[in-house]
Amino acid sequence: MPLNVKLSASNSTTPSMFFLTGIPGLEDMHPWISIPFSTVFTVALLGNSTLLYVTKMEPALHKPMFYFPSMLAVIDLVLSLTTTPKMLSIFWFNTQEITFSTCLVQIFFLRSLLELVELLAMAFKKYVAICNPLSYSSILTTSLVVKNGLLALARAAGLMLPLPFLLSCLLYCCSHIISHCYCKHVAVVELTCANTRFSNITMVLFIVGLDLLFVRLSYLRILRIMLSLALKEDRLKVFGTCLSHRTGSSPLTFILTGIPGLPMSSYWMALPLCCLYLLMLLGNCTLLWMIKTDRSLHTPMYYFLSMLAVADLGLSLSTLPTMLAIFWFESTSLRFEACIVQMYFIHSFSAIESGVLVAMAFDRFVAICYPLRYASVLMTSLIMKAGGAIFMRGICVVLPVAILIKKMPFCRSHVLSHSFCLHQDMLRLVCGDVRVNSLYGLTAVILTKGLDSLAILLSYIMIIRAILNIVSQEARAKAFSTCISHLCAVLIFYIPLIGLSIIHRFGKHLPTLTHTLLADAYLLVPPVLNPLVYSWKTKHIRRRILVLLCRRGTQQQV
Repeated sequence: MPLNVKLSASNSTTPSMFFLTGIPGLEDMHPWISIPFSTVFTVALLGNSTLLYVTKMEPALHKPMFYFPSMLAVIDLVLSLTTTPKMLSIFWFNTQEITFSTCLVQIFFLRSLLELVELLAMAFKKYVAICNPLSYSSILTTSLVVKNGLLALARAAGLMLPLPFLLSCLLYCCSHIISHCYCKHVAVVELTCANTRFSNITMVLFIVGLDLLFVRLSYLRILRIMLSLALKEDRLKVFGTCLSHRTGSSPLTFILTGIPGLPMSSYWMALPLCCLYLLMLLGNCTLLWMIKTDRSLHTPMYYFLSMLAVADLGLSLSTLPTMLAIFWFESTSLRFEACIVQMYFIHSFSAIESGVLVAMAFDRFVAICYPLRYASVLMTSLIMKAGGAIFMRGICVVLPVAILIKKMPFCRSHVLSHSFCLHQDMLRLVCGDVRVNSLYGLTAVILTKGLDSLAILLSYIMIIRAILNIVSQEARAKAFSTCISHLCAVLIFYIPLIGLSIIHRFGKHLPTLTHTLLADAYLLVPPVLNPLVYSWKTKHIRRRILVLLCRRGTQQQV
């Protein structure tokens, strides 16, 4: 039944079916919107399931500090499984119908507000840990945590169970179309003939208001205790326990290393490093400025090139602070949280750059194999969707890696073998079971760089096949020349990556200098060489740079 068909307003009965619209105004884009939604759903399942598995299998995590986050993970899984499958069925298969009973079940789980109850319980845990630290173990016992979880479940079920029955008793005289991707209580109530405003406000104030009030009171008491401490370091430490839930055995700092065989404060190494970073910044920023200001470069090929420049900038700026700090100021220590953030951005931008190279390979494939359909296939809207999907994939796939390693205990040496934080390097220092971390890390690499390299390979097989079918030798050379810049970028990115992966797994006997140089090449060489390659091999960019330099020279002579 199409959505534009409205049911009669006089039909004041209980409906058998509702119709979900998805995202209003973006119905044509639903297949593309499903990509980031699917990625987020997959990350939610993997992240929360991994957290539960690690908490269950690791005896060191059988503490109240970790029982509460595991409850929160269960709630997040239930909420994701309640809404996301129906959302994806709308985006993928356009199945907008949902039965009235299914809609009521979905509302029940969404309105149970279990997550807010668990946030209240976690606030109470923090209150006990800070305000009564000596009584923490005796108050927050395992039995009390279990009772707390069961009480939260019973409270949510008891308060929300009457809600579906009340909704089933109401008469619906409006259209049966819900302008959401799932059944929302407020949206369903708006379709009824009765006035339910007072009951809605009362329910929200009674449930949400009381929980927020207790959470606020807990943190006011925590703040009061924190301000009464004399030392600033103690205040920051207390406040830090409310911001993160890190294991007590994790180190406060990691020690970064420079290049083996060279002194830490090596100006001879710092000077070329600074030159490389300046060249990277100048090259990529110049590319972005030219593509933005020159309308003749507003084509798919250069849009993808600007995405590559953004990824290169992000990758370089993720490593710049620690590398310069080591070689200029001999500052080798890095806090645990800062190391995780750096590791996250390095791997995220690396995954983004890999995805951009796939998009550029597809651009070349369409341009050579289907030149007459190039403009109709690679429209601006498609490029924006592809760019958004690439960035969302890089952000979401790497997020569980950071979450998993944040929960790990570190009891070995805190010395890393690079000038920055990499996942494999940090995992080497963990003293717990790292099978889940290693498995997910390998899965993430296969889902990003593994599939990307396969897609690029298939694209170039099709491109070579199309080029060989061209009769004219001159036309073949011209077609292949349009791919040279992209091929160079692919080789510059994947050769150091493959070398680093092989050495990390099979080259443990090799000198430390080999590991260090390959890791530095993997992160420093592509951002520096990519703008140089594209500036030299791409006629439009080279011409634009020469015009810019000639104009500057003329202005200086005048």
